[in-house]
Amino acid sequence: MTRQPGQRGFTLLEILVALAIMAMAVVVVLQLFSANIQGLTASDDYVNAVIRAEAKMREILDNSDLAQRSWSEVSNDGYRIDASVSPAAVDRTENLPVQLLQINLTVHWTKGVRERTLTLRTMKMVVKKV
Repeated sequence: MTRQPGQRGFTLLEILVALAIMAMAVVVVLQLFSANIQGLTASDDYVNAVIRAEAKMREILDNSDLAQRSWSEVSNDGYRIDASVSPAAVDRTENLPVQLLQINLTVHWTKGVRERTLTLRTMKMVVKKV
């Protein structure tokens, strides 16, 4: 197969090479989209966990009878919340009429086979009970 003068076009080999390069480019672009979608899904999970943790933290902080204790709750949609209230800086507040409590709140959830966690910590000053 020889070209005659004046005939223009691509050979079969040139077309196959061009298609192979195009296929590789398409695969790379699709992998980038897949990674972005996975990132968005993980971000959405963390946003939901933060919303739950903040709501629970507000509920704990609004409790006027806050005392040292630990507990765990499981929601209907698979989130487990572990909370603990413990005294903090006891040596600095022993002569004061107030007590400093540290509140730790951890949200656990499972995505696929991995367990993910998010932890919030804060402190609250309360009047000592005598």
